Amino acid sequence: MTLPFLTLWQQTGLQSPVAEYQFAPPRRWRFDYAWPDCRVAVEFDGGQWVAHGGRHNRDSDREKLNHAAALGWRVLRFSNQQWEANPVDCVALVALAITNATTNEAHSVPIVAPCPCTCL
Repeated sequence: MTLPFLTLWQQTGLQSPVAEYQFAPPRRWRFDYAWPDCRVAVEFDGGQWVAHGGRHNRDSDREKLNHAAALGWRVLRFSNQQWEANPVDCVALVALAITNATTNEAHSVPIVAPCPCTCL
């Protein structure tokens, strides 16, 4: 990654994430970055060019993400190619997820907001 995630994230003015957050003890599963209060996490997938998708294309990774979903986590995954192509859009999407998660907690009503990025 040419520009570190935290460098761009600081510009949002939102709460800083917890790096390498262990979300399901005693399992050793960790998110790259997490906001535990609103159960939003970010995973950067590597190994995109490795045969069969690398380590992020294994059943163990699917087990981790399925377990996270069952516990109520919203996990946003980005490839290195996505990050390199448009890191601002990646950060904007995470900010939108956190904003919606925080708003949903307060109102218990699904919030549908347009994505401010061009990634969709």
